[in-house]
Amino acid sequence: MIVDQIIAELAPSLGKRAACAALGRSRATYYRQHRLSPPPQRQPRVPKPQPRALSHTERAVVLGLLHEERFVDQAPATIYATLLDEGRYVCSVPTMYRVLHAADEVHERRRQATHPATIKPELVASGPNRVWSWDITKLLGPQKWTYYHLYVIIDIYSRYVLGWLLATRETAELAEHFLAETIRKHNVAADQLTIHADRGTSMASKTVALLLADLGVTKSHSRPHCSNDNPYSEAQFKTLKYRPEFPDRFGSPEDGRAFCRRFFRWYNHDHRHAGIGFHTPAAVHFGRAASLQLERARVLQSAYTAHPERFVRHPPVPPTLPDVAWINKPMEVEPTQ
Repeated sequence: MIVDQIIAELAPSLGKRAACAALGRSRATYYRQHRLSPPPQRQPRVPKPQPRALSHTERAVVLGLLHEERFVDQAPATIYATLLDEGRYVCSVPTMYRVLHAADEVHERRRQATHPATIKPELVASGPNRVWSWDITKLLGPQKWTYYHLYVIIDIYSRYVLGWLLATRETAELAEHFLAETIRKHNVAADQLTIHADRGTSMASKTVALLLADLGVTKSHSRPHCSNDNPYSEAQFKTLKYRPEFPDRFGSPEDGRAFCRRFFRWYNHDHRHAGIGFHTPAAVHFGRAASLQLERARVLQSAYTAHPERFVRHPPVPPTLPDVAWINKPMEVEPTQ
């Protein structure tokens, strides 16, 4: 510390470089010591009194005037005008509000609606047909301001698209028919399935809610303005719209349906999905992934046996096939080993 003090004294005349060189101290060490030293304590600022402010006595007079019976239920602007008509001026309207704020006498008189915090959905699927996610996206039509509405249901465990519908409008009745047909088609038993969606008008409609209740299906909704609560549908729509053959616009509903038939056939049966160990959604949904996983392991073991020197750290293993999928991972779900 003594050397640093001498350097600080010599620096104004010699400069820090020459002072450090003269005393054999590295400049980096000198700067580091100064950075590590605590900054000097600053005295708290004392606000200067505002010369135009009312004195305590004047503020008490204003508050007493506002408490008078004739003014107690009137706004400061009305009180200000009334006093002017009487030939009196005590202060401005903003000053009246400042005096009332200081006395904690400015409050909202109406009852304010309070909403409880929205519960974060926590869903876990350990197999197919346990949790479905569905959503609706818009596809551009042949002209400006024309759209087609694509309804899609996806299984979050297998990523298999269970059903889709392309329509020229979005209605609760279409959504009800679409969900009912998809549930019937896949023979879903009562109290087996949870269907998750965001809070769109069709998804949150009473028509859809009654249908799901009649079929014994649990409904789940995303939190407001939280797209992360519906990640599987959002990711699937991104895959759809990032395909090289996805057009800028569709010429007609028939054109859109033809594209969707090709896309969903590819997505379910040819697309190697990273989230399910690069298996196809159909292989996982219909239980073929386990045998394919064993075959992959056999091929890799043969490669390791033939050339072990090419695998430095450990024998190769196929990409992991997850045993559970979730929306907002619950705390009690342990990671897959």
